[in-house]
Amino acid sequence: MKKLIASGLLFVLAAACTAEKSGSDMSEKATGVAQPGGSAADGAENTLGLDDNAAIDANDSLSPAARANRPDYAAILAAEDRPQADRQLDALRKPLEVMEFIGLQRGWTVLELEAGDGYYTELFSRAVRPAGAVYMHNPEEFDNFLGDAVTNRLAGNRLPNVRVLKSDFDEVPISSETAQIITWILGPHELWFQPDNKPEGFGDPLETFTRVKEMLTPNGQLIILDHAAAPGTPEISGGTTHRIDPAVIIALAEQAGLGVYKQSDVLRNPEDDYTKPVFDPEVRRKTDRFLISFKRKERLSE
Repeated sequence: MKKLIASGLLFVLAAACTAEKSGSDMSEKATGVAQPGGSAADGAENTLGLDDNAAIDANDSLSPAARANRPDYAAILAAEDRPQADRQLDALRKPLEVMEFIGLQRGWTVLELEAGDGYYTELFSRAVRPAGAVYMHNPEEFDNFLGDAVTNRLAGNRLPNVRVLKSDFDEVPISSETAQIITWILGPHELWFQPDNKPEGFGDPLETFTRVKEMLTPNGQLIILDHAAAPGTPEISGGTTHRIDPAVIIALAEQAGLGVYKQSDVLRNPEDDYTKPVFDPEVRRKTDRFLISFKRKERLSE
């Protein structure tokens, strides 16, 4: 695939996408990243004794055990020490609805692919406390435009259960079957972003999704939220308009052994102009966004 965008635009365009996420440098890039109070392996365990299947039964409703272990998402959003800059984005980002869709439980481990400056890292960290952990991931090349945003968010150990990872998408350094939840918010389209100073891109698409499946616990969920392109749009749009046809993502996930578990229209916007890049002032933060949960195909009925 040919180079899509001049190197001088790398950080402008990628920053525009990451800014949509709204957060570091607590870098622990080794393959074994220590969890708070223990090892990387410790973080993969559900220390409260809940199976990762406990959150959702066959009718997509909370089991009694999960209901008792579910954090108060509204209270998390209302926390007094939550950054004001994050609060200002809530009306457009609808974090309460997104959190309810994900269904986070206390004690779970979350891998947040392409976390940006940590808008959702902040919320996930609070939701899985006290025993859960969050891996905050970004490609290393994103440091230039993220600046000190991540460092500032994590300063003073204010999110003690968060650990930073830096890698391409298909080389995330955590063990298999580690995360009950893997999120990729406003980022999967970057798989087709190939700037001049990163001509190989940020990871092979199929290898990335295959790796994601490996990192999920057996009944874990991959949560994809991204800017929609018009149906039938070639995948190259991921590197130009920074949008992607949901069908492209679904097909990739299926190739990797994942299937659609549930979907939400909470962030859909039929009035969006798909021809405009996501950072165009006319559509920025108002794009049509799809929200899909995937699970291993063999566990879709559970």
